[in-house]
This record gives sequence, C-alpha cells and structure tokens, in this order.
Amino acid sequence: MKKGIIIKGYSGFYYVEYEGQVYECSLRGKNRLKDDKFLPGDRVLFTIIDGTKGVIEEVLPRKNQLIRPPIANMDQVIIVKAIKNPPPDLWLIDRLTILALWNNIEPIICLNKGDLKENTGENIKEIYQGSFRVIVTSTKTGMGIDELKNILKGKISVLAGPSGVGKSSLLNALDPNLQLKVGEISYKSKRGKHTTRHVELIPLEFGGLVADTPGFSTLNLPSDLKREELSSLFPDFYPYAHNCKFSTCLHKNEPQCCVKAGVEMGEINSKRYNNYLTFLEEIIKQERSF
Repeated sequence: MKKGIIIKGYSGFYYVEYEGQVYECSLRGKNRLKDDKFLPGDRVLFTIIDGTKGVIEEVLPRKNQLIRPPIANMDQVIIVKAIKNPPPDLWLIDRLTILALWNNIEPIICLNKGDLKENTGENIKEIYQGSFRVIVTSTKTGMGIDELKNILKGKISVLAGPSGVGKSSLLNALDPNLQLKVGEISYKSKRGKHTTRHVELIPLEFGGLVADTPGFSTLNLPSDLKREELSSLFPDFYPYAHNCKFSTCLHKNEPQCCVKAGVEMGEINSKRYNNYLTFLEEIIKQERSF
C-alpha cells in the first residue's frame, strides 16, 4: 500500500496525491459503510489497481480538522484580508485566529492589495505583528510574493478569508501555471463574487499543498470552547493575564485585572479587546443554552 494525501473529493471519487502523481480512488467497501467524511488533507493508505486508478484502504488519524472550510491536517492558515476593497474586518480576523489556534494550526495574516493608496494596512499590521506573523502582499507589484512563497513551501496550508480579497490572484502570482479563475469586485458593494466553489488542495510547483477555499464572511466559534479558555487564544493578553489578581479572571468585570489595565494604557489594542468581550458573551450564551 502507498501513503498519500486526499486533495479533493468529487462525485464519489477521491483524488490522492502520491509522489507528484494524482490517483483517482474509490473507497474499499468497509470505508463506504462508515459515517466518517473523507476530507481534503486526509492522509490515506491506498492500493494502485490500474495506472492512475486506486482504492483507499485506510484513513490515518488526523492531527486537526476545520469545519469551515472542511479540511484536515493543516500546518497553517493564511488569513487573507484586503487592505482596501473590501476594507479589513478585525472581527473576522480575530475569529479566524481563534479557530486556528484552537485547532493547533499556526495563523499567518496576509494583508493583500498592498499597492492601493490611502490604505490602513500599516495600522492593521501594527495591531497584529506582535502576536502573529503578518505579511503585506500585492499581485500587481509583486510585493511580499517571495516571502509568501517561502511560507507555503513544503507545508499544507489553507487560504481563508472572504470573497474579493484576492486569494485566487495570490495563488496565480505564486504559481502562474495554476491559472485559477479570478472574480471581479462588484462596483456597488466593493465585494467579490464567489469564484471558488469547492475545497481542493492544490500542489504548488515549488513544493507544498494549498487550499483555495470558498469565500465567507461569517464564522462560528468552536462549540467546545469554554469562557475561561478564550483569553488564552489572544496572544497579546499573555504578558498581562498572569498578573491578574484572580487566576480565573475573565478580564471583564473583575478587580485588579491587568488585561484591562493594558487596554487603558494603550498597550493592548482596544478593538481587539472589544472583540474579545463580544466573543466572551457569545460563548457564555452558548454555554447557557446547553
């Protein structure tokens, strides 16, 4: 048996990459009867039966899994946001970083369309660069493309972000052979049309696999995330949280909270903190509903 990676599933078949070749595989009978869903990124053992045809014998344990987009075994999530058109949304960036960290996946923030004038990219970069890796890219000028290529090389990555931020354009700039379809920005809404319809891992010519995922603008927090765990997913809180008076401090109404003091002194970004409070209330409501 060979060990490969599922890059996509389509019409009952799974396409498995192994040593630079893609094999169209069906499921062995015992696997067809299981309720488990096979995802792009799943590592599988398969048997080659004829040329590029094969049968999946076994799915190996996952190290992580995302629900939206549905994908497994990611090394990193590249959170792509446009500096302008559409403007960056810290609320979505923060939710995506929470999702990545909760699943033990490294989040990397990519601010695209860095060539646009009168942008707020540097402000957004300053907010996050102390806690996360942040790069600024432009497919028009080539800014940051080599840096992004080095980040993706040899890794299994997912590009996440809403429509219109330039995910497909970035991939075309990284690997011109891909020639992915790129959508235009709606003049009225300044938001992109959905151009990517399914999740697929794409082999890159310089090494590595990357998923260009369907655009989205909303994202649920992890259902098993507890209120006391949320602050651990905000790295900018770390230097302050361990000095709070109470070890169970939620950094909301408690006295002698060093996180709140950090916000008041301007050392913790107030927008990030306000998003934290919004997410905290969401988690508390979610806990009460059970």
